[in-house]
Amino acid sequence: MRIKALALISGGLDSLLAARLIKNQGVEVVGIHFKIPFCKRDGRSGCSDIGIEVLQIDLENDFLPLLKNPRYGFGSRLNPCIDCKILMFSRAKHLLSELSADFIVTGEVLGQRPMSQNRQSLELIRQRSGLDDLLLRPLSAQFFSPSLAEKMGWVSRDKLLGFNGRIRTPQIRMADKLGISKYETPAGGCLLTDPCFSRRLAELLKYDELNLHDIELLKIGRHFRLDKKARLVVGRNESENNLLMQMAAPGDYLFFPNEETAGPTSLSRGVMDGSLIRLSSQITASYSDTAGLERLEISYRNIPDSMVWAHKVDCLPKSGFTHLLI
Repeated sequence: MRIKALALISGGLDSLLAARLIKNQGVEVVGIHFKIPFCKRDGRSGCSDIGIEVLQIDLENDFLPLLKNPRYGFGSRLNPCIDCKILMFSRAKHLLSELSADFIVTGEVLGQRPMSQNRQSLELIRQRSGLDDLLLRPLSAQFFSPSLAEKMGWVSRDKLLGFNGRIRTPQIRMADKLGISKYETPAGGCLLTDPCFSRRLAELLKYDELNLHDIELLKIGRHFRLDKKARLVVGRNESENNLLMQMAAPGDYLFFPNEETAGPTSLSRGVMDGSLIRLSSQITASYSDTAGLERLEISYRNIPDSMVWAHKVDCLPKSGFTHLLI
C-alpha cells in the first residue's frame, strides 16, 4: 500500500525539513503552498533540494474576510496568525480526498512563534481545522500524542524529532546534513507583521477599501490620504514608477513631471475633484528635481483616457503635507 502525505510548504526551512523527514521514511510527499496576498515567499523555493512536487493553492479571496474580524485576534500587528492557520489547515483537509492522500504534515515547531506555536494555540488549530490526528508535526512530534500516521505504522515515531523553542541552530545543522541550501530566512515572510504595511492596511480597513487590487498598491511607494474618498501613491524610484503605471485602473489618475524634469509617477485613486488634482500635482512636484524652482509643470491623465493635461503648480515644502502621509 502506497502512503501519501500532503506537506504544507511555506518556503521557510522548517516546512522543508518536515517534508524531507517524512519522505525519507518512504512516504510519497506532495507539497502544498497556500498563496495569500501578504506572503513575500515563493513556496516552491528549496523544494528541488528535497525532490517533491509543490502545488500552489490560491487563498486570496478566502483570506480577506479574516482581516475584518479574526475570531482569535491579531498578533503584534495585523497578523491573524491563528485564524490563518485554521483556514489553511481546513483547506488542506479537503485536499486529502481530492489528492488521494492519507495525512497532513507541517513544519511547526513548539514554542517558535509566540502567538501561533505555543502549545495551546497548536492544539486549538489542530481541533478547529478538523484535522485532529490526521495532522503530523514531525519537528516537534515527541512533544505530542502519536498522530494517525504513527499509530498506523506509516511513519516511525523514533525517527521524528523534539525541536522546541526559538533557537534555529538544530534546523540549520539538519539542513546542511540533508543538503538543503535554498530556503527563505525565518523573518519577514509575512507583510502583515511589517509595521509600515500594517499601518497602511489598517487605513484601508478604516475607509472600507479592502480588496485585492488596493492591497497590491500598499506594497510600493509613499502613501497619502487626500480625503475620506481619495488617496495618492507616489513612486520612490523608476521601478515603482513603472509599477504604478501598470497598476493604474479605470478611474485612477496618473501624475508626472515633464520629460526634462526627474521625478516620480504618482497614482491617485478615489473620488477626485479639481482641488485634489492640484494637491496631487503639488505633492508630485515636491518629490521632483525642482532645481530651486518655486513652480513646476505637472502633467496628469485620467485612466483610460489618453488625453494628457498639464498645469503649473507650487512646489510645496514637505512639511505642508506630511500630515497626510500614511
